[in-house]
Amino acid sequence: MNHPIIDETHDTARQSWVEAAQDHADFPIQNLPLGIFSREGQTPRGGIAIGDMILDLPSLTLTGLLKGEALDAASTGMNKTLNALLALGPAPRGALRRQISALLEKNSPHRREIEPLLVPMADARMHMPAFVPDYTDFYAGIHHATNIGKLFRPDNPLLPNYKHVPIGYHGRASTIRASGAPVTRPSGQTRAPDAQAPSFGPVKRLDYELELGVWMASGNALGQPIPIADALDHVAGLTLLNDWSARDVQAWEYQPLGPFLAKNFLTTVSPWIVTMEALAPFRRRQPPRAKGDPRPLPYLWDDSDQRRGALALDLEAYLSSVKMREAGMAPLRLSHGPASNMYWTIAQMVAHHASNGCQLQTGDLLGTGTISGPDDGSRGSLMEITRNGKQPVSLPTGETRTFLEDGDELMLSGRFVAEGAIPIGFGPCIGTVQPALTAPASR
Repeated sequence: MNHPIIDETHDTARQSWVEAAQDHADFPIQNLPLGIFSREGQTPRGGIAIGDMILDLPSLTLTGLLKGEALDAASTGMNKTLNALLALGPAPRGALRRQISALLEKNSPHRREIEPLLVPMADARMHMPAFVPDYTDFYAGIHHATNIGKLFRPDNPLLPNYKHVPIGYHGRASTIRASGAPVTRPSGQTRAPDAQAPSFGPVKRLDYELELGVWMASGNALGQPIPIADALDHVAGLTLLNDWSARDVQAWEYQPLGPFLAKNFLTTVSPWIVTMEALAPFRRRQPPRAKGDPRPLPYLWDDSDQRRGALALDLEAYLSSVKMREAGMAPLRLSHGPASNMYWTIAQMVAHHASNGCQLQTGDLLGTGTISGPDDGSRGSLMEITRNGKQPVSLPTGETRTFLEDGDELMLSGRFVAEGAIPIGFGPCIGTVQPALTAPASR
């Protein structure tokens, strides 16, 4: 299994000559996430975040400062996606991280050569970090699964298979977008509880889901499973993910085959990939299963993964209405909780996905499913928070919400925090709800 080591790039004493990187909430020198950006009139290209700046990878390759595998990795940054870089695997990715960390380190003799290659984030547009061949969303948050189950099956919230197998469904890769893309309210077919027949129109129960996105670095040949001990060798890194959901459409369509149009209209990801190398100090023991829970089958169990399969990561979701923003009010925190609330590890999800020989590919995106906690302040969707609309959320303006309204801005954030490590994060994952589009007139 891939065990990225804790090395000089994680040193808590290491600082950067990029002043904005000092004490940056998300992008200190200990992070160095990968992304795709562009400036006005330029084509998208690879970059690395440092403070509130972006290091231009294609320009860096021309300086002659990078060597060996690091140069090979940086050279792929000339592409419009990071797929080629991700496909190289952990060794070149780690080499690039170490050499760039040294170049940006406070005492680096190369500041004069590197400084002109930095682009202010305020002047850049972020793009999807990779082309996504396929997208799968899991259901790894046991508290979310339990909370949702209680709404419909109070006496039997978790179905019998949940603790035996990582549940998931295939989503729609073509509708994944980077943070900031508008969230157009979808229309769909629904049936009100008191109606005899369904109707079609803008959805009324638009919801968010607080998740992590897992970026695949390398895949597997068709028919060849990925052993769980090797699963994280196939993972490049993580982002935040919001699987927007139309709960009224979902209630009407999901039986017998599961999510479809209620889920495939938009999925938002934070645009920076926090690499597995950056996450090395934040890997923790997977919380033990409850007494009486079944032990997973051998293909889903690895002792090493149980020792380091969880993440020291705090997740949050915030809501801001139009009135709140006009009044200059801070967003309202809807939920807060640790990623350790996941019942299944990332390695277990990858291993299960490929266990039947399904071919995973570079750039594939896996969602963890909504990560909720056991208490009211840690629920990762409005459906849970409002008990399916029965208990509205009060906003500081006097407004209330059961589900998202037009103009609402929803932001996810995540921060890795552990003793003996400098905290790092993803940057924001934001979407603002726009009114539904008017259907074109029939000819």
